[in-house]
Amino acid sequence: MSLRGKTAIAGLGITRMGKNYAHPNAIGFAAEAVELALADAGLRRSDLDGVLVNPGLTWGSDVMASYTLQQVMGLRDIRLTATTNLGGASAAALVMHAAMAIDAGMASAVACVFADAPLKPPKPNSKGPGGGAAYGFARGLNAAYGLYGANSGYAMVARRHMHTYGTTSDQLAAIAIAERKWANLNPIAEFYKEPLTAEDYHNSRWVAEPLHLYDCCLVSNGGVCVIVTSAQRARDLKKPPVYILGMGQGHPGDDPVDSLASGAPIARDTAFRMAGVGLKDIDVVEFYDCYTITVLITLEDYGFCPKGEGGPFVADGRIGPGGALPVNTGGGQLSAYYMWGMTPLSEGVIQVRGEGGARQAPRHEVCLVSGNGGILSTHSTLVLGASA
Repeated sequence: MSLRGKTAIAGLGITRMGKNYAHPNAIGFAAEAVELALADAGLRRSDLDGVLVNPGLTWGSDVMASYTLQQVMGLRDIRLTATTNLGGASAAALVMHAAMAIDAGMASAVACVFADAPLKPPKPNSKGPGGGAAYGFARGLNAAYGLYGANSGYAMVARRHMHTYGTTSDQLAAIAIAERKWANLNPIAEFYKEPLTAEDYHNSRWVAEPLHLYDCCLVSNGGVCVIVTSAQRARDLKKPPVYILGMGQGHPGDDPVDSLASGAPIARDTAFRMAGVGLKDIDVVEFYDCYTITVLITLEDYGFCPKGEGGPFVADGRIGPGGALPVNTGGGQLSAYYMWGMTPLSEGVIQVRGEGGARQAPRHEVCLVSGNGGILSTHSTLVLGASA
């Protein structure tokens, strides 16, 4: 039996993002995000009976992070708990877990939480900003030859896409510029206040050729929580329900430098079939955008354009404000804040509710949300709707 429209996101909590040192660790941001989501939904701590956590980078050593959060917040009589890590695909995976558990009668209100605190405050008399941790993806002999970390992995994917299809830096710049335009309309996006020009993009330093600084996501301290409950219950709460119409995962297991593809086609087919929608039904798109090349490949993999034509597809501004396909309307991870898969999910909730203010997409009945982990290694899809 389909889960279409049986559950909904009823609460959203977003802490202040970026260089936020309000808490000494990720657990503090997680607890704050849960409190904000409860208030948003009009619920109390005692209403929660599920806690699902994606612990991010700095909290990741706690293999029982969900239990730790329960203890920190004094939550009692929890019926569902788990700590999940699929990288950036985790946020949607948490929502899937919650939706299935609620439909099965195992829980009634589940907090899905992400928090991270990689940025450290500057020390007195030190030069420069506070430091932060970095990802390290090592694959066999690759690391010995210098291919180590997410930056170099995605740089290889970008270079191969350029070699195979003729994709250009100007086309990647178009993605970064479009997302900055969205971010400049988003009061939550505190890091980049100024517009981004093509000249700014090309003059920015290399991170790993062919990726410039503005091809790469931000680093942020903060937390995000969404509360999932039954559709029936959500209709009686404080905010309009954001219905979960479809969901799916896709993990191809191949080398993305060879395939130039993600798990989106697998995840899309499952989610779209459950939701009963096609691409023509999608009003607004919130994609995982750790790098500009990720957006380009994801657009291709969902079928918005043929494989290899992502560059020309984005070059004319169609994904920016006023464009035909609103993509990453809050500025995404490139220009707003980096909360793994919670970045696209949180903006998806805002858009479907119609709470986007100056950045609100005119049509927002159906929203497509993606998550991506590793080097195009894991993928998740949610289809959210304003009606069940």
